[in-house]
Amino acid sequence: MELCQNTSLITFNIIAFTTSGNMKDFMFIVFLLMYMTAVSGNLIIATLICKVSQLHTPMYFFLCNFSIVEATYVSTIFPKLLSITVTEDKRISFQGCITQLYFFMFSGAAEFLLLTCMAYDRYVAVCTPLQYFLVMRKSICVVLAAFCLLFSSFNSLIFSLLISTLLFCNSHDINSFFCDIRSLMALSSSDTKSREIALIVEDICLVFLAFVLISTSYVYIICAIVKIQSSKGRFKAFSSCSSHLTTVILFYGPIMFLYIKPESDQSEDQDKLLSLLYVIVVPTLNPFVYTLRNKEVIGAVAKLINISLVNKRQKSIKFNH
Repeated sequence: MELCQNTSLITFNIIAFTTSGNMKDFMFIVFLLMYMTAVSGNLIIATLICKVSQLHTPMYFFLCNFSIVEATYVSTIFPKLLSITVTEDKRISFQGCITQLYFFMFSGAAEFLLLTCMAYDRYVAVCTPLQYFLVMRKSICVVLAAFCLLFSSFNSLIFSLLISTLLFCNSHDINSFFCDIRSLMALSSSDTKSREIALIVEDICLVFLAFVLISTSYVYIICAIVKIQSSKGRFKAFSSCSSHLTTVILFYGPIMFLYIKPESDQSEDQDKLLSLLYVIVVPTLNPFVYTLRNKEVIGAVAKLINISLVNKRQKSIKFNH
């Protein structure tokens, strides 16, 4: 009863993945490499967009915000997971757990909204190209991005406050690799029906609605591409959307499978692996999706490298003289 009266003094245990010996070392190396790739890759993308003027377009403006959110997303979870893997100290304070929950929900909601904005950007670019820079002017892009971030911040704050008022009188073992909202509600000894309803409403209004808007945008985009007479024009129009569409498929695929798959005895372990897939794999692949097949980004990288080489030569000449 004392723990119930002093919720803020609770220490949770993150069960994560049960490994030992060489497997534990292997998982640590894999997680570390993926985390470093995800953070550095997304921050490089954001830096490129800020530095290179040719990337100062609405699409890359949203991509810059998306990349920063992706870096935040993985940084919310993986430093603690790496620490647990190395030290086997699975403890996390109540305040630390709520903080992790807040930033995880903030990043997740922001990603859904930014992907929707990027889909709208591609819709305008393909379906009404002559009005593109009028519709997607700088002020509109800033307002859309600000709305995504502010709404996500408010949404995650509400849910963090709702979870922080729950009582945890029984088990404090979180059977996940981070402080997941559903795992915390399952642990609570309080009545969580109202919070479960709020979470379902959020899933419908945010995740499902975002998916419907993105899908609708691509229905119009595909219809517009089919009407283009030249094969070169169709390829150019589709290639301008391919990176975003790939990211949407990578992002929504594991989430949809997580919700529709049947329950089983191994369900919790499968849920962990699927959650791991969209928490770390998608942010890791995102920089590659937007660079390997994107001539503008590759050109921006080459431009920065050339500028760097020229500056080094000039400094070398000045030093020699």
